Amino acid sequence: MLEGKNIILGVCGSIAAYKTATLVRLLIKAGANVQVVMTPDAANFITPLTLSTLSIRPVYVDYFKPDTGEWNNHVELGLWGDAMIIAPASANTMAKMAGGLVDNLLTAVYLSAKCPVYFAPAMDLDMWKHNSTRANIAAIQQFGNILIPPGSGELASGLHGEGRMAEPEEIIAFVEADIKGKLPLVNKRILVTAGPTYEAIDPVRFIGNHSSGKMGFAIADELASLGAEVTLVAGPTAQISKQKSVKRIDVISAAQMLNACLENFEHANACVMCAAVADYTPANVATQKIKKHDDGLTIDLKKTIDILKTLGSKKQPGQVLVGFALETENEEQFAIEKLNKKNLDLIVLNSLNDAGAGFKSDTNKVTLIDRQLKKTVYDLKSKTEVAKDICAKLLQLIN
Repeated sequence: MLEGKNIILGVCGSIAAYKTATLVRLLIKAGANVQVVMTPDAANFITPLTLSTLSIRPVYVDYFKPDTGEWNNHVELGLWGDAMIIAPASANTMAKMAGGLVDNLLTAVYLSAKCPVYFAPAMDLDMWKHNSTRANIAAIQQFGNILIPPGSGELASGLHGEGRMAEPEEIIAFVEADIKGKLPLVNKRILVTAGPTYEAIDPVRFIGNHSSGKMGFAIADELASLGAEVTLVAGPTAQISKQKSVKRIDVISAAQMLNACLENFEHANACVMCAAVADYTPANVATQKIKKHDDGLTIDLKKTIDILKTLGSKKQPGQVLVGFALETENEEQFAIEKLNKKNLDLIVLNSLNDAGAGFKSDTNKVTLIDRQLKKTVYDLKSKTEVAKDICAKLLQLIN
């Protein structure tokens, strides 16, 4: 959930600030970009140099950079973040957050932030229980900010009770769960296929196609970023998922891809069949390498089982099935025939006649046609952007 996200980490003056070194490392490990902003007092508990080294970014403490006098732009910082985490959030800073007081860079960034703001309080037991603290927390939450509750245990004062900041691992888990819970495809299972299939002629040679798998992998990554549980059945390809949550099943042949799809389709809410599956496979596969002769070579082919049509025949009410049509002539006619013949809910049409579309390229130009034959034509875009368009339409169909 944090992969590629821009996280602003606000650090306040508290003994719990020592935990932010671990927190930064966990955020970086999760794939986030981390910008640390500290209050001046926080620098007494952990050095900016430590957090700068771990975050691989300069740490901001003051409005102005002491060496150059340049302005640390709190407005730009607030717009940059996908999320802001204030940890530890001291009683002093929470009072400022509740009252809108801006006397340091951190509170200025907080007031400028357009993203969700999480705060993890850290203070002694009596401070935590004080009515003014409770009122400030209630006010901060009313503003839409999200409390990461403190834990209970031994405190720096020697007292035992509530007030200790949540552990870094708990903060990461809390934020990820909160982000995921708000995503539109959370708890949805989606099956995606990608890449080519290779149909063996002998142990050395095969029949294949030029599919790189880029489009299917982009779709799988986009669906995962929307919260879906994605199973990706991939033919032979060098592509790698950017989203670590994607469950990948590697196959080689059309038969193997069919089996993998049948094993996962029943429990899927949707299936996006992006793979370029071979229509034919050798009727007989030689067990030894076929030697070259002066005469020509004839290979008998048989049809492979149509995976898309098979899934369409097994589709249950509520399931959404998406197919692809790569055409060279009569594009819309053939795509609509495929849509109806294979019981699809949506077909993605692209033509090899369009420059920049098709196999191996980083771009694609598609037309989406649904069951009602509503057609949406898109301009040439990167495959990442095309994946967003396809997934936006899929989201409508699922809902």
